[in-house]
Amino acid sequence: MQLDIRPDPAEVGRARRWARSRLAGCGIRADEPLAETLILLVSELVTNAVVHTGRPAVLRLRLPGTTTGAGAVAGGAGVVGGAGEAGPVGSAAPGLPVRLEVDDSCDLVPVPRCVDGDATGGRGLALVDGLADRWGWSREAGGKRIWCELDPCAGRPPAPPPCPGGGAVSCEGLAFETV
Repeated sequence: MQLDIRPDPAEVGRARRWARSRLAGCGIRADEPLAETLILLVSELVTNAVVHTGRPAVLRLRLPGTTTGAGAVAGGAGVVGGAGEAGPVGSAAPGLPVRLEVDDSCDLVPVPRCVDGDATGGRGLALVDGLADRWGWSREAGGKRIWCELDPCAGRPPAPPPCPGGGAVSCEGLAFETV
């Protein structure tokens, strides 16, 4: 299942509402940790696509027990937090990961940033890295695809250990401030 995203910040809210309705259609309650985490990941990846590219994007979800008919995912490039290609976005049997993808027409590589405590942005990919069981990106015709996966049966990861010196945490070599 997919949603076309216009290059407008208001689309982030529309993407969250769309994803919540798809979760509900699969029997995943909005207050379940999986749903809360997925909605936050939708928000971060769609925000990145809208803010950093200023171009249309496409949001795709693969949820347990659904079929989307979407094509296969190009694998390998930029895989973070997991091993290799995660397979097609299509039928999702129970127990398979929930997969979120955002395609855009910008070929700039996604780069996690370290920002100071006063910055109002720049933590999105660190958040994705901390919340998703796997994430990565691949070059696609005319742009890129950023994807992440959540294992539905896995418990959500515990909070990462604090960094020396106070209100920041470290995860997978990335540092970000706790709020």
